[in-house]
Amino acid sequence: MSDPNAIFQNAYYIGNNFNTILYGVELVLYFATVWLIWHNRTEGRKRSNNLFLFFSTGLLLMITIYVAVQSVFGEEMWIVNADYPGGNGQYLADNAAVWYQTFGSAASIVLNLMSDGLLIYRTYVVWSDWKVVVFPSILYLASAALGILTCYVSGTPNSDFFLGKAADIALSYSTVVIGLNVTCTAFICGRILWVARRMEATLGRDVSRTYTGAASLIVESMLPYTLFGIAYVVTLGLNSPYEIFFLSVYVMFTCLSPQMIILRVLMGRGWTRDAATSTGSARFVTNPTTSAGGSTTRFTYRSDGTGIALKSLAKSDMSSPDFGADSKV
Repeated sequence: MSDPNAIFQNAYYIGNNFNTILYGVELVLYFATVWLIWHNRTEGRKRSNNLFLFFSTGLLLMITIYVAVQSVFGEEMWIVNADYPGGNGQYLADNAAVWYQTFGSAASIVLNLMSDGLLIYRTYVVWSDWKVVVFPSILYLASAALGILTCYVSGTPNSDFFLGKAADIALSYSTVVIGLNVTCTAFICGRILWVARRMEATLGRDVSRTYTGAASLIVESMLPYTLFGIAYVVTLGLNSPYEIFFLSVYVMFTCLSPQMIILRVLMGRGWTRDAATSTGSARFVTNPTTSAGGSTTRFTYRSDGTGIALKSLAKSDMSSPDFGADSKV
């Protein structure tokens, strides 16, 4: 298949299928988040739970708009206007700036801003040092300005997100965003790996794996979001017809990655702001009772500005997990 338009159309179709699959995953994660919030309605967690709920709902709303727009445009291009003069390639060229495509682009940019804001905050949480997030914050402000400009230029009549001036601005915007992602991901991965080595020497591999294992590394650093973003920027820069596929998956992980972080925090497995301390000690804290009447022992490991709370619940309390203060973002 050497025709660039044919490759682009196939990549668009496959990307839409991936959108549908990953949207189903997002729905599962969202309702799992709502379930955990609903079953953890303590007064001390009301504020953070409301924040989680509003943020998760905002992510779901933005990704719903994006998926719907991509599906509708595909239907219009392949089915409703199957006999369009010049074929589907000409239909794409003539209608790439249609109002609902601009609406979808705006939704994806808002989604990026929400996800990148959370990523910067998680970098601060993991490091407990505001100096680490100064450079990512500058990139964040630049990405916001370029995102607005991208949305405006690509939405002008006879414009195309993947061609001409709009494509150049979109490439600049995407490069800044991916630069932010790579920077924060590297900071988070480096910190987690560093702490993992210290924790293994103190607590052993099995205990430390909950907070410093592969799952923690992938979720906390939003690694899939960053990797698919790199793939998208590379294909966009090369003007490859496969760019639309990587764009689709990248936007989906713009929603999925922060949703996984929120779910992990609510499950009591995420790195937390309360856990970040500047002391270098280890201590046990035992709460006399839990909601099920059993005892709860919490071991807190602290080292050079990063703390991780590890819990071991009595068997009688396994059906009613205590998230406590350690699940705060």
